[in-house]
Amino acid sequence: MSKVLQFGDQMPQYAVPVLNEREARAGAGILFLIAIVAFMNAWFFGDFAPIKLVVVGFFFEFLIRVFVNPKYAPSLVLGRIAVRRQQPEYVGAPQKRFAWLIGFVLAACMMYLVVFHNVRGPVNLLICALCLVLLFFESAFGICIGCAIYNLFNKDKAQLCPGNVCAPEERSEMQMVGFAQVVVVTAFFSGMYGLGNMVAVRPDATLIQTSARTAAESEAARKAEEIRCKVPEFAIAMGHEKLWKLHNNCK
Repeated sequence: MSKVLQFGDQMPQYAVPVLNEREARAGAGILFLIAIVAFMNAWFFGDFAPIKLVVVGFFFEFLIRVFVNPKYAPSLVLGRIAVRRQQPEYVGAPQKRFAWLIGFVLAACMMYLVVFHNVRGPVNLLICALCLVLLFFESAFGICIGCAIYNLFNKDKAQLCPGNVCAPEERSEMQMVGFAQVVVVTAFFSGMYGLGNMVAVRPDATLIQTSARTAAESEAARKAEEIRCKVPEFAIAMGHEKLWKLHNNCK
């Protein structure tokens, strides 16, 4: 039973229980993908059913992670399968438990608001956005924000942090960001911003101009057709209005 209800693995070379950071990042990526799809459905289509389902899933996911054993949490099982060929990166389990406890509290709040009381509003939006930020930073950058908060509330500082940020060494030249790189990034995003304005504004202006020109041309063509198809007096006098229109291809 003790093997089931435990958090992290004890390894003789480490002073604290450890987890595989690669599994944790993979699990965070899986949860982020699921959450962002549900969030977009609610935001763009007003469909909150996926959000409710995801909230229930997140609640039990973090319940298992924090209070049972991370190795049985569904997203971490899938993450383990995804990275099974990669060398493990061991990180301290205590700070991860604290970070995932934050996730559990957020999921519990959403359960109360969204699932049990069907509340919709800015509070839900802020909690969802916070969850997405936490998951994105962990999956994309390997930055565990909850682990950083752990150090603010515990006298025993976190050990074995991802990327060794708990005990940073002097950075190598490869890690430095130079002035030229900053200029390139700034120019890139400035160019993309300008291009975005062109794409967003010019087609609309062109469409308006084209529509106005088309309407004007249609009106001119209609008036020209009315003039062309006006039945002359001699045809009217002869009672041949219909024949005249037929012969001149007029309706």
